[in-house]
Amino acid sequence: MPSRRRLRSLRGIYEHGRLMRIFTIIADIPASVGRSTLELLAATGHLAVFLAATLRHMLTPPFYLRELGGQLLRIGYFSLPVVGLTTLFTGGALALQIYAGGARFNAESVVPSIVAIGMARELGPVLAGLMVAVRVASSIAAEIGTMRVTEQIDALTTLSTNPMKYLVVPRVLAATLVMPLLVLVGDIIGIMGGFLVGVYRLDFNAGTYINTTYDFLEGGDITSGLIKAAVFGFILGLMGCYSGYYSGRGAQGVGRATTNAVVAASVLILSSNYLLTELLFPA
Repeated sequence: MPSRRRLRSLRGIYEHGRLMRIFTIIADIPASVGRSTLELLAATGHLAVFLAATLRHMLTPPFYLRELGGQLLRIGYFSLPVVGLTTLFTGGALALQIYAGGARFNAESVVPSIVAIGMARELGPVLAGLMVAVRVASSIAAEIGTMRVTEQIDALTTLSTNPMKYLVVPRVLAATLVMPLLVLVGDIIGIMGGFLVGVYRLDFNAGTYINTTYDFLEGGDITSGLIKAAVFGFILGLMGCYSGYYSGRGAQGVGRATTNAVVAASVLILSSNYLLTELLFPA
């Protein structure tokens, strides 16, 4: 049987080791924060360099118009169904919610104006941007990432074709140009969704609903939404290309690039939406 002195010695060693582990964990916290901060700053700088290169190549020839046309069709036309369905049901749900809230203050008549302004200023651009980011940014990242893995990008360089001009510029430019058109169509469909719910579900007069929408919706509301849409299109195109262009090797690298493209584009769209709202509609 071990003596009491031996037991106390073992217990002291155990307590000392546990305290050292606790101190090590506490000391690792600043180091982890520092590493994360440095990685974030490095990624931001890398993205800034990629952004500058993209803008420079946009302004200098050669221009691959055929590739640009294909991306306009792919990003714009093929995104219409998802944008249309999203805004249609959002407009209808918005009409129901505003009616239910306005009924508490006997203000049900504000439904047409609030639906129109809300869709044009905020919901139309943001929802369309997020839906297109999920559909397009992930697709761009997966496509370019696969080209990186299979060394097709290196083959373009070997053939004296600049990958930035051939792959990145057409996609970013197409997303920037086509997003305002998608948002404009989405606004119309969303307002129509509110109209259908307001007339056939909430018993609004159709003529009164249309006149109220027309009277309260201003040109600045529509213009601000289109400006946001162009910025969102640039963001989602840039993040899709960036994530794919610098994706890791193998299937896991392409999968991470796809996830990073969607997450980064969505976060940047939401944060830039706030900044643009502050600039366009100062309090």
